Amino acid sequence: MLPENDPHAPQFLTTKEVADLLRVKERKVYDLAAADEIPHRRITGKLLFPTAELHAWIEGSGEIKPAVRPDVLAGSHDPLLDWAIRACGCGLATLCNGSRDGLTKFEAGTAALAGIHLPEESGWNISSVKDLGVSDAVLIAWAVRKRGLLVSPDDAASVPSIASLRGKRFAMRQPGAGAALLFSRLLDDEGLSENDLACSKDYAHTENEAAAMVAAGETDAALGLQSMARQFKLAFIPLIDERFDLLIDRRSFFTMPVQKLFEFARSQDFQDKAEALGGYALEETGTVRWLSA
Repeated sequence: MLPENDPHAPQFLTTKEVADLLRVKERKVYDLAAADEIPHRRITGKLLFPTAELHAWIEGSGEIKPAVRPDVLAGSHDPLLDWAIRACGCGLATLCNGSRDGLTKFEAGTAALAGIHLPEESGWNISSVKDLGVSDAVLIAWAVRKRGLLVSPDDAASVPSIASLRGKRFAMRQPGAGAALLFSRLLDDEGLSENDLACSKDYAHTENEAAAMVAAGETDAALGLQSMARQFKLAFIPLIDERFDLLIDRRSFFTMPVQKLFEFARSQDFQDKAEALGGYALEETGTVRWLSA
């Protein structure tokens, strides 16, 4: 057992010390480090093993979170954010599969950022992040977005509200997506359930896909963003203003990709694009909404 509570214990162990501790040959320790299966650091060319992390690794599942998170944005899809990442050339990769999936990837350490818009009893996102119990993280405001029903211009008069969706073909979002969670609440408020609708068999995984299903006539309506209504020439029935925030690892926040993104978000080009898309309020973009202990 490592002397983790001993104030005189070394902060790092050598390869030989780790081999002795694990009762394996030093070659095995090198192999574990090469495969990133054991917590380690390379300091001035020497392989060292952080005592506290090694103790947690031994006591836990044998899996560790990466010491340095990859430059990946997981979570929910936002058209303005997607455009900004490409336009500023910050180099962030995106894995958009819904807010809950983003939190899962963030918690696992496989993403530096997670885009979320999770409806809560008295607001958006903060309670969900607190419940996650993550440390060294900050929640940064990205935008307030107008969300509502997307329908074809010809059907706008016949689908004025959530209550009018009964029997309509509806584009469903994947479980765990912020839009899916919000839609369940909106249906419940009207005394409806998914069984009252003709729900799509395939999920729309992004805002673009949801709007495209309506524009192509595959569904009668979708819960989408005003910006998508404008892009796909659809009618928009506003329902709610929602907060889209970015949960960011504090260490990653100061890296070049993230700083470049937020620097671009202060530019006139960014403001002009948001206005062209429509449905965005950016007064709080870049401000801290929550900080972990």
